[in-house]
Amino acid sequence: MPKIHLVEGPVGAGKSTYAAQLSNQPAAPALILDAWFARLYSPDRPAEGLMPWYVERKERCIAHIWATALDILGTGHDVVLELGLVERASRKRFYALVDDAGYDLTVYLLDAPRDVRRERVRQRNREKGPTYTMEVPDAFFELASDAWEPIAEAEKEWCEVQVVA
Repeated sequence: MPKIHLVEGPVGAGKSTYAAQLSNQPAAPALILDAWFARLYSPDRPAEGLMPWYVERKERCIAHIWATALDILGTGHDVVLELGLVERASRKRFYALVDDAGYDLTVYLLDAPRDVRRERVRQRNREKGPTYTMEVPDAFFELASDAWEPIAEAEKEWCEVQVVA
């Protein structure tokens, strides 16, 4: 039975890098929210009112990624997802989708100290390497870091959680 591998953690924790590595192990495509979002919506990014604009498009993008993931799973292949589900409520809604679809789910939790993550993001902004999809200014890094809600014990009832060092 195909399986869903969900990579989560705060901004700058190494999720995209880990998702790319993980996708090679079960030979599963990695569907990464930031990459999809940048291609679909970044050209239309407003100068003001960024958060409401972002939230609406993030939900649409996740819905499309989920539909694509279901297509892939339907062919018998695993998928690796990195969806930026920073709030527990968002993750709980996702766990329910997975449960309704009848697939097994493993969540890979990545984290690092905030100062380490901030420097990683700054370095990624400068180098524009393989995991770079869009500029993440310090203010957005701080906002996203403040929004991250760590995985709670209750979430472990919904899925297998592996902490990645």
